[in-house]
Amino acid sequence: MLWGVINGDGGGQEITSWEDFYQRASNNEFVDNQVTLENTRILAVIADHTEAPDGPLGSIDIPAGTEVYFPIAGDNDDWYKEKLTSAGIDFTNNKDTGLFMHFLMSWGPMLLILFLIFFFISRSARGGGAGGMLGNFGKSKHKLANKDSNKVTFDDVAGVEEAKAEVHEIIEFLKNPKKFARLGGRIPRGILLVGTPGCGKTLLAKAIAGEADVPFFTISGSDFVEMFVGVGASRVRDLFKQAKDASPCIIFLDEIDAVGRKRGSGFSSGGHDEREQTLNAILVEMDGFELSDQVIVMAATNRADVLDPALTRPGRFDRQVHVPLPDVEGRKAILEVHAKKIKLGPSVDLSRVARGTPMFSGADLEALVNEAAIIATLSDKDFVDQLDLDEARDKIRWGRANKSRKVQELERVATAYHEAGHAVVQLILPHTDPVHKVTIIPRGQSGGATFSLPEKDRYFYNRKYLEASMRVLCGGRIAERRQTNDISSGASMDIQMATSYARHMVLDWGMSDRLGFVQYSPDPNREAIFADRDYSPDTARIIDEEVKRLIDAAFAEAERIIDEHWDQVAAISEALLEYETLQSDELEALMRGEKITRTTVAGLLDQESKSPTPPVASTDNNDSDESNESTSDGALPSPA
Repeated sequence: MLWGVINGDGGGQEITSWEDFYQRASNNEFVDNQVTLENTRILAVIADHTEAPDGPLGSIDIPAGTEVYFPIAGDNDDWYKEKLTSAGIDFTNNKDTGLFMHFLMSWGPMLLILFLIFFFISRSARGGGAGGMLGNFGKSKHKLANKDSNKVTFDDVAGVEEAKAEVHEIIEFLKNPKKFARLGGRIPRGILLVGTPGCGKTLLAKAIAGEADVPFFTISGSDFVEMFVGVGASRVRDLFKQAKDASPCIIFLDEIDAVGRKRGSGFSSGGHDEREQTLNAILVEMDGFELSDQVIVMAATNRADVLDPALTRPGRFDRQVHVPLPDVEGRKAILEVHAKKIKLGPSVDLSRVARGTPMFSGADLEALVNEAAIIATLSDKDFVDQLDLDEARDKIRWGRANKSRKVQELERVATAYHEAGHAVVQLILPHTDPVHKVTIIPRGQSGGATFSLPEKDRYFYNRKYLEASMRVLCGGRIAERRQTNDISSGASMDIQMATSYARHMVLDWGMSDRLGFVQYSPDPNREAIFADRDYSPDTARIIDEEVKRLIDAAFAEAERIIDEHWDQVAAISEALLEYETLQSDELEALMRGEKITRTTVAGLLDQESKSPTPPVASTDNNDSDESNESTSDGALPSPA
């Protein structure tokens, strides 16, 4: 097909007889009455609106724009030139170009095919490595940070002091390997950093390279695997080859679980897929280190339980360093590191921010500081103050405050009593976190929220705390129903959280006397096509009964508290309708039966409408949507 198109069989060119060619030339059927003389042919282009010449030799119509040519012998062209000149035809001599183009059209496709065949055969003969048949597909896609470009040190890493202490020996080995060889010791060649996303695994690995002043090769596990078989293994070999040439250095494999999952797990089509070939290449390369190779392989994952055992055996990633979420002191240290990049006001208390951000990772805290700087900039402030940090935290955790949302009065009343019910139960019960603020300003998907400020980090939950938390969750629905004689979907997150607490207590934590010290929830590490359970239908019935019993007991106790303290619920609700946001000291005053004397939201709006310029908000304005850690509608610490 390609041969036919190039040689004119498809209609671009037509061969004709001398009689037909001469007749068309005599009838002025060629463009500009022009003919081109080449080495082996005479050709012309058919003009528009032409028909076949009269006579038996010109019986075929040729479309306009078609090249018509007549083959000639090279030593016979004078006779043809004389005949055509007598017919008034102009000549263009194109003999040299015509010979080359004729050769190219005749033999070009065949030469191209032969060249491609030779190219692929030669590449294949050189092997399937990075320079073989795979070409650039087999080259590693890593990023290299050399000694000059990597400026990260341990001073930039905060909140993970135990992890930093555990990797100090790696720095010593990269700086002075002979020190460890003196007594015959062997430094671990593979270090696995395990932790939740955003807790600083990559930053810690960069800091190790920066402290040791060595090159840092980094690549994600997903960058090894492509649609072509063998590409991942080729990239592994290329990466380790470049690393050995640049030693001493560090190789960092981020998200290694993308290629390091247990072989044979899941439901793949076979045991020799691309991912497993890549994993095998990593195992082989790590076994191939010589004592003189100063290459440390580090990897990061948040799913160490799914890794292949061959990866974590001694000699490979045998050292696991846990990088946890920071505690309150760690969060304060991280905030201090990131706060150096912005202008902070003199009244900022980073300890308070750290207390109000449990379960925040280092990445979350960095985003918080940056968001606070953006909020302060949009407000034309000279520095970032405490309100900006609080607003940034709330925006990251629950979304932006929707102060302009138009809410119907009936919904405002229902929301006010709902949040007041949460607040009163939480203020009355022991074993709960202190209430910090209550608001009916919509934020995200919620119409209001009750915020808490935990006094300490919680690493586990006792029964009293869980039961008190479920009662707080029930308080909103109870107060809303009593005031409006109706219920709404606003308690959906409360129901979800209460059910989650109860099911964890029964299934995972052995807090049911009827079921005892047994775990009934399925193994999260076991992969299965269909959901299964390891207990009988009778046990399933008991589980449902125990979950309902716990929630019913919490609901009954919350209902008793609401009934006994209904006056306080009503007082807080009315204050919320007037002020929209109440701080902890105001809540305590209302619980004692006292009144609030500050200007209401309606009063502030009236002042703004009468003032020629908007009043400047003071830094201690209690009406601002300042908030803290946990909320009653879904932001309580997760039990899981």
